[in-house]
Amino acid sequence: MALPDLPKLFRLDGDIAVVTGAARGIGRAAAIVLGQAGAHVVLSDKDAEACTATARELTEVGLKAEAMTLDVLDEAAVAKSFADVARRHGRFDVLINNAGTSIRQPALEVTRQAWDATMALNVTAAFMCAREAGRQMIAKGNGGRIVNIASIMGFSGGGPYPNPAYQTSKGAVVNMTRALAVEWGPQNVRVNAIAPTWVRTDLTRPLFSNNAIVAQLEGMMPLGRAAEPEDMAGAILYLSSRASAMVTGHILAVDGGYLAK
Repeated sequence: MALPDLPKLFRLDGDIAVVTGAARGIGRAAAIVLGQAGAHVVLSDKDAEACTATARELTEVGLKAEAMTLDVLDEAAVAKSFADVARRHGRFDVLINNAGTSIRQPALEVTRQAWDATMALNVTAAFMCAREAGRQMIAKGNGGRIVNIASIMGFSGGGPYPNPAYQTSKGAVVNMTRALAVEWGPQNVRVNAIAPTWVRTDLTRPLFSNNAIVAQLEGMMPLGRAAEPEDMAGAILYLSSRASAMVTGHILAVDGGYLAK
């Protein structure tokens, strides 16, 4: 009986992977694990200094990485930058579509400006990045893998505080993932997403500075704890690798059991 080469299933040797919002948090964890799996990682972030510092961390331990300053809200810049990655490296294999934001306001307090800003980054920019990555993957003829970062709030209207703008935006990411998977499947471009629970990052620092909210969050999860960025790394690597070769249009919850309740 022929057995699969287990280590190779998760290797990304020779692949070119772009990670948006890569300077810190989940993006940083994604860049590290993809680099450890053998990919050449292009770390993208609008914070040029932080992005360069994170890329340097990877190269200092022998991983292949480079920094690319990019504001994903700039449609022309996204198209140019992604095309440049494909031109310089001759391929574009993986996109981790990670950049995002949250305002955490109840519906009656959400202004049109705040709503539009949330949708612009979490939905429109995510779509533009996926579109341009898909364009390069299809043009190169080798297929590719896109991993969007959704959220458990893309499946739930609940939680310990009202957050309708974020929940709406992440629900859109969930179905955008499915739609792109269906459209690009024939070109061997697989599109999946992870749906994290609450993760300790710069974006969630205000939440985790409140002990009462932390206790409430952890009490909502069967595993009894919030997540660290590194907890997302295994799921991201799985969906980025050949180990998930028959998986597309799937949203993988990485949530400590939250959605199972």
